[in-house]
Amino acid sequence: MNTNDNISAIHSFIYDGASIAIHHAQKGQGLAKHSHKYSHATFCCAGSLYVRIEGKEILIDKTTQPINLKANEWHELEAAEDGTVFVNVFAEGKGM
Repeated sequence: MNTNDNISAIHSFIYDGASIAIHHAQKGQGLAKHSHKYSHATFCCAGSLYVRIEGKEILIDKTTQPINLKANEWHELEAAEDGTVFVNVFAEGKGM
């Protein structure tokens, strides 16, 4: 994925100890390869999303169980189709 296709969260908020970041993406947009010092979960609410983790690729959609992205493990998130909505969930104080 080209870093020019990086997107920012459309909504972000903290709820009862969790930081939530909601992303709306068109095909090819998302979050380029990166890693964190903490784990977080990601899931897809609409459309479909490629999740690349340490060289493995998984295509997820609204029927897929949330994916745990482990600390210090690189990952990349890329919309597979227009109108994709995905959510990242972190512990409060991390990720936003």
